[in-house]
Amino acid sequence: MTLDSRTRWLALYVLCLGDLMIVLDTTIVNVALPSIRQDLGFSQTSLAWVVNAYLLTFGGFLLLGGRLGDLFGHRRLFLIGISLFTVASVACGVSTTQGLLVAARAVQGLGGAVVSAVALSLMMNLFTEQGERAKAMGIFGFVMAGGGSLGVLLGGVLTDTLNWHWIFLVNVPIGVAVVILTLRLLPGAPGSAAGGRLDVAGAVTVTASLMLAVYAIVNGNSTGWATGQTLGLLAAAVVLLALFIGIEARVPSPLMPLGLFRLRNIVISNVVGILWAAAMFAWFFVSALYLQLVLGYSPLKVGLAFLPANLIMGAFSIGLSAKLVMRFGFRIPLAAGLSVAAAGLVLFARAPVDGTFVVDVLPSMILLGVGAGMAFNPVLLAAMSDVDPSESGLASGVVNTAFM
Repeated sequence: MTLDSRTRWLALYVLCLGDLMIVLDTTIVNVALPSIRQDLGFSQTSLAWVVNAYLLTFGGFLLLGGRLGDLFGHRRLFLIGISLFTVASVACGVSTTQGLLVAARAVQGLGGAVVSAVALSLMMNLFTEQGERAKAMGIFGFVMAGGGSLGVLLGGVLTDTLNWHWIFLVNVPIGVAVVILTLRLLPGAPGSAAGGRLDVAGAVTVTASLMLAVYAIVNGNSTGWATGQTLGLLAAAVVLLALFIGIEARVPSPLMPLGLFRLRNIVISNVVGILWAAAMFAWFFVSALYLQLVLGYSPLKVGLAFLPANLIMGAFSIGLSAKLVMRFGFRIPLAAGLSVAAAGLVLFARAPVDGTFVVDVLPSMILLGVGAGMAFNPVLLAAMSDVDPSESGLASGVVNTAFM
């Protein structure tokens, strides 16, 4: 089914709205954690699992979610993921016990993994002309890059003006709207790899490997990075990953064809994604703490402080970045954007204990906004540029795992 231009752009906005819900949830909870702890009686150690439960399932199921989209249809998996996420948001929002909240957060992570894994491939299939694809990726990239900052802002607003329950309940009307609009705007189609078989052994080993690795990382700060538990979990993850690679080299219908990593753009994009995610999530965490503990900002004020970076990122991602890619290709805009963002991180690293927002935080935010806005579009386009449509969901899952 061929869609007219207006329908394709409307469908893009629906995909962006669905993905925005997922991206927001990676940071929206952080601002509300003190309120959640006080209300439900979490200890400092157990409170971390409000975040970790989400990260564990989200990181573990990205690859499998992408491949399931290739096999059974990207729209079908997108709808399943949004529905799971929305139902889990209701459970989070009405939680009155620690166990229910943590369990619901794990289901949220599962739904979020499926949505993130297939949304990018749906967008790439909507726009096949290079110019339109670059513009669409600019909008999509802005949502993915700026959603984390927006989550901090929204979390602060909802927690201060209402209560922490609303950081989850706000997802419900959005999720329902996304499901209805997806059914209306996006055509249903069989998976581009339909007829292939699901590599069950590969799915089990790689999902277990990713979940063990994520568990070791998110628990490393509390248990210690050099403890037997952390090192044992990481070793088990490596063993399972090696087993997964061995399985993929032998089965006729692998979950992740190893030839994918002979594509240079895929490899470079994923290396960049890993380094980018490590730097940006660390910056979000440290800068939010600096604003609250050093400058004495309230949760709402912390959220508002991230607005400059968001606005600049949006302007560059939607406007300039697509034009740069069309003129210079992927490499130059990506290198320039990463260099500017790195300068912003270096600038923030020198912030003193008696600093001020305007002098010690705002300049680094501006540079990070410019750099992220320039670089996010080309890194995603490069990751998907050489991929066969039958593997687009998997490639999307791979790049999302890297950014995890």
